[in-house]
Amino acid sequence: MALIKFVKENKEIDAALGSNLRFKAQENNIDIYTFVGKLTQCGGYGQCGTCVVDIVSGAENLSPRTAVEEKMLRKRPSSCRLACQTIIQGPASIETKPDKKASFKKAKAEAMAKQVARESDASPHKPASTSAE
Repeated sequence: MALIKFVKENKEIDAALGSNLRFKAQENNIDIYTFVGKLTQCGGYGQCGTCVVDIVSGAENLSPRTAVEEKMLRKRPSSCRLACQTIIQGPASIETKPDKKASFKKAKAEAMAKQVARESDASPHKPASTSAE
């Protein structure tokens, strides 16, 4: 069993390892959908992208992002997941209905950091100059 904490709801649930995050949230009356998401959700097949959650901690205890998630969440930070595609493998803290604007800002910052890292890896390193005094 794994302890899953839903931060906004201040609720903790026990989930069997291998459980689907969306299913466990619904089973425990945790609302993961926005108003529009409730109207357009696909039933957990990874087709609509409305069950977005943000992994606050414990991402290493969840299944890796699927190809569907990579496509659907390409403009979201790496901490965002589709609950319907996420398999529980250990304890985690989850934020339901993350703020979209904040997510995009976080994703932009992540992309910029990756770009800077790539550029610094690609640029030739100059040896540090030493001055004899």
